[in-house]
Amino acid sequence: MAGAASAAALALAAVWPCLAVPAAHADDVRGGQRQVLRTLDLPDAWRVSKGGDVTVAVLDSGVDPGHRDLAGSVVEGKDFTAGANPRGVVPSRLHGTYMASLIAGHGHGPGGALGVIGVAPRARILSVRVILEDEEPGFREFNTAERFENVVARGIRYAVDHGADVINMSISKELATREERAAVRYAISKGVVLVAAAGNEGAGKPAPTGYAPYSYPAAFPGVVSVAAADRRLRRASFSNWNPSVLVAAPGVDILGAGPGDEYWVGRGTSQATALVSGVAALIKAKYPKMSPALVAQALTAGATRRPSGGYDTGVGFGVVNAPRALAEAARISRHTLTAKGEGVHDPARPMGGAAEPVRVVRRDRDRINLYGAIALVAVLGAAASLVAIGVSVGRIRSVSAPPPDLPGPEGERDATG
Repeated sequence: MAGAASAAALALAAVWPCLAVPAAHADDVRGGQRQVLRTLDLPDAWRVSKGGDVTVAVLDSGVDPGHRDLAGSVVEGKDFTAGANPRGVVPSRLHGTYMASLIAGHGHGPGGALGVIGVAPRARILSVRVILEDEEPGFREFNTAERFENVVARGIRYAVDHGADVINMSISKELATREERAAVRYAISKGVVLVAAAGNEGAGKPAPTGYAPYSYPAAFPGVVSVAAADRRLRRASFSNWNPSVLVAAPGVDILGAGPGDEYWVGRGTSQATALVSGVAALIKAKYPKMSPALVAQALTAGATRRPSGGYDTGVGFGVVNAPRALAEAARISRHTLTAKGEGVHDPARPMGGAAEPVRVVRRDRDRINLYGAIALVAVLGAAASLVAIGVSVGRIRSVSAPPPDLPGPEGERDATG
């Protein structure tokens, strides 16, 4: 249990080391977002989709539904951390609000021109609280009590069962659990796109594998693992690099909303993950039946700033681009990618159950050798028979050959032959 608890303790800290001071004025925010909007080419993408009728579950520290840039777009779901904080403590909900604003902020004021504009401004947010902020008084209890070990798995299932189309997980930990793996399979089987942070330990020494540490749930198969790109759209120094990384997005000096109508600047794979979740929401709004695997394909095929070899472990297949991803989604939207058949494992159940006994087939070498000798004799006999038949046919042909023409009585050849 100690190992699991230690891994859980990294759930927020690993992707939340770089929070900066709040921005002074709401009208400064949109200008501060200009580079991100340009990198993702969002104005072009919004001509096709703005994320309407899509629900993005934010599995995080909670979302402030009253922030003016999110008002009317947030549904408060279950709090899986209940009981960790002392009674009466109100969650700060800072990290979760920040991520939600990057995904679905709609701004405020005339025409929504002030404040944060998210990637999918017409999407709905389902807030599912599965982590605590580092400074919350129940943080230690949350990260040591066994009853909180699988809150992420329970949060994923809750989000799926309450209508999520996309699940954003700007969270990270070193160790995975069987329940989390099963929950990921369950979500994918229901057509839900999962997006998670690759983690922020990339500035340290590589692990024995030669890569930065793997982080979960990002490293689970089927989850879109997101790295952070710097202002030059290269891997940010803190961003993890390993073969789980699928794509990258801007993750340095990112403006977002905080509780109480505040605004914040920060950096991390958390922010990059939220931006990619927003692009996934744009795709799901336009093509609601598109499978998670095809959404991931659209994200990768539409990426820009692709590495020279097509892929590397730092930025994956490149930096996500919203209109290009939508265009790729349009191209593949008529395709399906569904596994069917008898005996398919129930994705709602963890793997690892008792396996059926392995049937052992014993081979009798003496009998094999005997049968092999008989077969060889039969082959040789057949070959000898064929040779004998060939000789007989030759003899018959030589005996039955017509005699040469003989001269007639008057020395003329018989013309009747």
